[in-house]
Amino acid sequence: MKNWGRFFSLGILLHLALFFLLGNSPSLGYSLPNSVSFPPARSHPLPLSLEQWQNPTGDYFDRIEPTPLGYLVWSDFPVKIYLEPGDRSTDQKWSKAIRDAIAQWSVYLPLQEVTEQENADIIWLRSRPPTRARIDRENRQLIIPRARNAEAKYAFYLRSQTPPILAHRFSILLSPDQNATHTLGTARHELGHALGIWGHSPLETDALYEAQTSNPPPISPRDVNTLRKIYEQPTQLGWEIADS
Repeated sequence: MKNWGRFFSLGILLHLALFFLLGNSPSLGYSLPNSVSFPPARSHPLPLSLEQWQNPTGDYFDRIEPTPLGYLVWSDFPVKIYLEPGDRSTDQKWSKAIRDAIAQWSVYLPLQEVTEQENADIIWLRSRPPTRARIDRENRQLIIPRARNAEAKYAFYLRSQTPPILAHRFSILLSPDQNATHTLGTARHELGHALGIWGHSPLETDALYEAQTSNPPPISPRDVNTLRKIYEQPTQLGWEIADS
């Protein structure tokens, strides 16, 4: 689920070239002058839907990981989402699950499906994530983990405008091989990551529970409380970069 996004360091971002490849989208490359000044971390105004949300159930904000640039908060709404097209015979279940997940999360954040990938903030790809083997050097063994059904990852880039905005994009790999119930549960979970919940809940009654269950839970009040708390936090994302 979470992958290499957490490993970006601020040192990488301060190189003269900021270059990330997101999924199979066009590469994003920008030259930064030596005098580039990253924006200070500030809080964005809450979207109205989150501002009006009130529920005393609790949250799992202590399990959310900020990035080197702060929390993964969207500030330009609606968040635009692109679904990779597929063969008509296999498209319906996969696409319906994602659209149902979009509709469920749209209650809390403004979301919009778009037809052009280059205009999207979140890109859904019809693919099972690759299996990444690791070496156990102590026992001299190759460890091959079990196959995963989904993976969400993010990339930072500069949105081309004057002055440029420090921004991010998500790509999500989602296997088309699950049954309808688990495809929806996985889509709901991964979209929660992409909307900012970069962590997992310890309770199986939450959509962002840390493991897959036989009966995937809906979005819970704890999920929404966590999302709201994330959007109250300061971040460098979504703010203008100044050339000092």
